[in-house]
Amino acid sequence: MTDLTQDSLTDEIFRALGDPTRRAIIESLGKGPASVSELAEPFDMSLPAIYQHLQILRDAKLVRTFKKGRVRTCQLEPQMLRHAEEWLAKRRALWEHRLDELERHLSETKTASKGRQ
Repeated sequence: MTDLTQDSLTDEIFRALGDPTRRAIIESLGKGPASVSELAEPFDMSLPAIYQHLQILRDAKLVRTFKKGRVRTCQLEPQMLRHAEEWLAKRRALWEHRLDELERHLSETKTASKGRQ
């Protein structure tokens, strides 16, 4: 996977997770596979609107769907959530390092300032 594809995938994942309805669908699928009808039950929106949300989740590879008879079932793809988690962890590590460096610098500055008094 190229960096551009990786960046594009990260964008799609965070775009998908940026909506509260889609996050609720992800949480529901965290309990196990569910039909589109089951996923739609708690929402006050049309089935086509739920399908649009599911399409965005599928585009981000967060959800996989399959059809058995007349029922379309959705299943969470947890490895893609790990992708988002890894992206966040890298940024967290970077900022923690930067904050540690700032703390060290401020401590040294404070010590040097006291020595001059």
